[in-house]
Amino acid sequence: MSAHCQLTGAKPGFGNSISHSHRRTSRRFDPNIHNKRYWLPSEGRNVRLTLSTKGIKTVDAIGIEAAVARIRARGVKV
Repeated sequence: MSAHCQLTGAKPGFGNSISHSHRRTSRRFDPNIHNKRYWLPSEGRNVRLTLSTKGIKTVDAIGIEAAVARIRARGVKV
């Protein structure tokens, strides 16, 4: 599973770990991703979404119907 949010589009960032001796090695900063299940009343079914914590807060603020509409507008199948 790729670590990206279906709603906000958050995806991993890349950078370097720097040791005490200042040697740099590659590393990856993953977003805080969770799989959440929501009831979608308009379709009478549950939907599973892969969301970051910011995406979960956005769903709480705007509602699941508006969130699913935004996800579908981005071209992601729900």
